[in-house]
Amino acid sequence: MPELTAPTVVAYAEAHSTAPPDHLAAVDAATRRDFPFWGMMVGNQEGRFLELLVFATGATRVLEIGTFTGYSAISMAAGLAPGATIVTCELDPTHAATARAHIEASGYTDRIDVREGPAIETLASLPGPFDLVFIDADKEGYDAYFEAVLPKLAARGLIVCDNTLFGGSVLGDEETSSAGTALRAFNDKLVSDRRVVCSLTTIRDGVTLIRKANG
Repeated sequence: MPELTAPTVVAYAEAHSTAPPDHLAAVDAATRRDFPFWGMMVGNQEGRFLELLVFATGATRVLEIGTFTGYSAISMAAGLAPGATIVTCELDPTHAATARAHIEASGYTDRIDVREGPAIETLASLPGPFDLVFIDADKEGYDAYFEAVLPKLAARGLIVCDNTLFGGSVLGDEETSSAGTALRAFNDKLVSDRRVVCSLTTIRDGVTLIRKANG
């Protein structure tokens, strides 16, 4: 997938975001070593962005769809107030087991609950409201996840969707993958959906922030 921002600019942004703590640096190194698709990990810049969103919103109940190896959940946990929690959903048993090990090493086991299985089924069993929802799973499922979590979003809550630029493949009408096609349709839906207000930012591979519309 092509870089949307010049590598020198990306490197500068990373260098000028607060460095990760040792336990997150270890997650980064292990994920790069053990998983061929390590690029699914959010990394330090976006991890810090998520941490700051949690901190700034004062979120006490956070939901994540797509745990992978735990980097994003651990990042968000650092922004939680005492007593606040994260539920994170992961389909792949290997990813879930890896994430649990990393979460234990981070010291945040009391804040992060990993739920294994199809996220759409897990969501049906979870009561709201959630103050922040981070969606970073199969791109073809984004619309279903959005519809499932919107009724469970707190009045002043945020939905945060990752990879919404998808390497630029959402642009124009050229052929793209099923994931790119799904994200293009999802982005088009959001911008015309009167239930919500959204902003698609150019952070990394595109991060969309969504809230409920007033009234």
